[in-house]
Amino acid sequence: MNRVLSINWLLLLLALLAGIPAAAQSPPAPVAAQSPVYVIPIRGQIEGALLYVIRRGLAEAERQDAAAVLLVLDTPGGTLNAASDIVRSIQAAKTPVHSFVEKDAFSAGAIIALATRSIYMAPGAVIGDALPIMVSPIGGVQEMPEGLEEKSVSAVSALVRAAAQAAGHDPELAEKMVRREKEYTIGEEVISPAGQLLTLTAEEAARPGREEGKALLSAGTQPDIEAVLEALGLAEHPIVEMDITVAERVARLIAAAAPILMILGFLGIYLEIKTPGIGLPGIFGAICLALFFWGHHIAGLAGQEDLLIFAAGVLLILVEIFIIPGFGITGLLGISLVLISLVGSMTRIIPGGPVLPEWPDVQLSLFKTGVAIVGTGGAILVLGRFLPRNRFVNRLALATSTAATEGYTAADNSSALVGLTGTALTPLRPAGAARIDGQRRDVVTAGEFIEAGTPIQIVETHGSRLVVARAPVP
Repeated sequence: MNRVLSINWLLLLLALLAGIPAAAQSPPAPVAAQSPVYVIPIRGQIEGALLYVIRRGLAEAERQDAAAVLLVLDTPGGTLNAASDIVRSIQAAKTPVHSFVEKDAFSAGAIIALATRSIYMAPGAVIGDALPIMVSPIGGVQEMPEGLEEKSVSAVSALVRAAAQAAGHDPELAEKMVRREKEYTIGEEVISPAGQLLTLTAEEAARPGREEGKALLSAGTQPDIEAVLEALGLAEHPIVEMDITVAERVARLIAAAAPILMILGFLGIYLEIKTPGIGLPGIFGAICLALFFWGHHIAGLAGQEDLLIFAAGVLLILVEIFIIPGFGITGLLGISLVLISLVGSMTRIIPGGPVLPEWPDVQLSLFKTGVAIVGTGGAILVLGRFLPRNRFVNRLALATSTAATEGYTAADNSSALVGLTGTALTPLRPAGAARIDGQRRDVVTAGEFIEAGTPIQIVETHGSRLVVARAPVP
């Protein structure tokens, strides 16, 4: 009997073990036909403000129980930090994310596409060339030092490999978009020789790859979004395109033009201090700085604490200028707080991450702030040289000195009247009227009371003020 029980327990255990892989390999539950496909457009430069937009789109897709998210790409690239955060957001999304390269997906755009489960491309579209570059303040590409270039290339190379591996793409193919020294081959055929960065057209990306039955990179060349959804088996699902608000569009422009807004803001405040009373430069500068903080706040970068730090810094600077003589610790602390607030408002803060950002996160913010400071200094020098000659400015501000040496006086010089005599026309208590040298004049005594009709004599003059006393008896 014990043997029969042992056999029964053994059969039960085998049945349970047999059921485990069956359950693990069971197909996922079918997606409801009414679940939408959420389309998120990614057009133009990729920067921190776009990260906020994509995070919002992925969150809305999850709330709507979307069947999939489709990223529509047409971008020349952007910042590595933004691309890295977008990749992490895609990998953490519960909704499947696919991409459709509408025209171009270079640099950061290619990295984002590699993080999606499948990549579709429109006819004539291009993807690739993710080599990191360094841009100068005036917009040109600068050559990076050898050590810095290798460090940057190594970091981007690791990022694209990880993104490709997680999404099921060939990591060596992805790395070839970053490292030109590598060679990519399929069998004996050289797809991309050493010395060239990998850039693929739609047709090239859709050719057979190393893995049998799988394309090189693209899952197919499709003319539009509807065709992509049909290829994904989602043609029956409604399409919901993410509505990017006007505020978010403006915020992206502001984030891109941050140094210009800072320069204009600083210049406006400087001109207001140098030409007090006009008001227009100060108002213009305040509006530029307000737009700067508003745009970065909408972009999900600047918080209320940045604005409070900025206000505290400005307050300390005003105290140093108008209350405390000289320029010392209060002014330096105020300037430091203003700079901290500007850098902080442009620095990304990852939800759930460290409170203080790491050095790579603040590099771009420091660079933009430095450009703004140097640009403001240069603009002040130019304005100081040419602005005084401008007719419009001369109409707003008084350019001519009104000193006494230039012939300007606040009142007529009455010192020649000292010694003249006359008669008090009214009681002088101590002020009143008198007739002097045949003219009626307003006079004042040194404090004594003089009755009307009393002879008087001018003893002092202070501008238009005539001091009189009783006239001496002959």
